[in-house]
Amino acid sequence: MSAGQIAALVAAGAFVLLVLFLVIALVKLGRTLDEATVAIRKAHENTDPLLHGASDTITHVNTQLERVDGITSNVQTVSGNASALSSVFTATLGGPLVKTAALSYGMSKAIKARRAAKAENGKHSLRRGRKSKR
Repeated sequence: MSAGQIAALVAAGAFVLLVLFLVIALVKLGRTLDEATVAIRKAHENTDPLLHGASDTITHVNTQLERVDGITSNVQTVSGNASALSSVFTATLGGPLVKTAALSYGMSKAIKARRAAKAENGKHSLRRGRKSKR
């Protein structure tokens, strides 16, 4: 055996070892890819019910929002009607009611003042009468 043959034999052995290491690495990589595929498949199977549930929830929320929109428009109509009624009440009864209140207030003040004046005059006359008798 010559030195060239020994070198070729050593090179062939090193090449076999390199191929064995590459085969082991590829087998491990294949197993990793298989596990990743299984994990992705399971994740996909678990997301389908979640997506259907989310879709049902969104449909329910949209239904509730439509109801809220209806309620909001009804409340807006009612507040507009209340505002119009308040304006009509103010225009129709507000002015005369204020005038009536002012008149009744003025009359009660005048009556109280007249009674007070009468009571004052009566007291003075009684006192004068008493003083004159003495």
